[in-house]
Amino acid sequence: MTIREAVDAGDLDRLIRLVDGLCSSQDWDRVVELRDRCRHAVERGLQLWPAAEFAEYRLALEAPPVFAGPVVVAGAGRNALGPLWEVVASTHRWGELRDHIPPGPARSLAAHERVMRGEDLTGEESFDPGVLDLPVRILDWEPAYGLAEYRSNEADFPTERPRLGSLEVGAAGGEVDDPESAEALLALALPWREQSNGQVAVAVVEGTAESAIAALDAGPVIGTEVDAATAIGVMAWTAASGGAYGRRRGSPMGRFGAWWAAAALAGVEWPPDPDGFADDLAALRWLLWEPAGAAPGWSGSVAAESADEGVAWALLAVDRHREEVEGE
Repeated sequence: MTIREAVDAGDLDRLIRLVDGLCSSQDWDRVVELRDRCRHAVERGLQLWPAAEFAEYRLALEAPPVFAGPVVVAGAGRNALGPLWEVVASTHRWGELRDHIPPGPARSLAAHERVMRGEDLTGEESFDPGVLDLPVRILDWEPAYGLAEYRSNEADFPTERPRLGSLEVGAAGGEVDDPESAEALLALALPWREQSNGQVAVAVVEGTAESAIAALDAGPVIGTEVDAATAIGVMAWTAASGGAYGRRRGSPMGRFGAWWAAAALAGVEWPPDPDGFADDLAALRWLLWEPAGAAPGWSGSVAAESADEGVAWALLAVDRHREEVEGE
């Protein structure tokens, strides 16, 4: 069966299998043809966009840069396992992609993903670093960020979290009006609540990190004190994710969200001085925590306190698949 016949038949399962076969044989021109025919089929009332998006995802992931780069445009891959600029940069170096990704924010985000994966793009003029206003290299004090692992039909989004133990939080602290830092913390996990099943809340109080956690009234909790780099890594993972069902934002957006929130808590103007930011963050006390007995799932709850200011912050961010919720 030709690609045209498969598209005319409107059989999505057959089209998906055809994409698999074409990718296995590395027939990238025909993958592009299938994508284009599926896109145009909507004009005839055929809803074949899932096959078109699957073809674009496989092109970004597996094809040579001359085929992979052009799919990285605004609006592409809305229902893919992750943003296509993250997918393409997970398997191609920036030097390979530079001449093939069209201009626009997605181009810069792909470059920042390569930074997340260890490339130092200092002095590189082929993209706009100001899209995120972050260093275009990973600094010595930064953590080993949890990065997406994409495959043909699935993806993993791993992160390393320290073991949490019993944590006594005591009484809640008095509420503090600090909308800027509260908004920055909330933004880390807002898609978990808006697009998925997540429970997300923020407290800003007078007192300790424990008293900020207590203000969220989450019941018994577990937690542990961590250094600033570990907290940044977890916040970045949270902000990169969409939770169980929300749209993934990608690792560079996660790094940006973590830096933005941490700068707000530390009272540092944006953009922070990369050389001094580590000291600013080390001046805060950081905790990772979550409600005790919570079923395994997405967990990005963090708390911090400034002893100098007598202020503390806590973010509750948890999410699960629907079947886990229904099984309670």
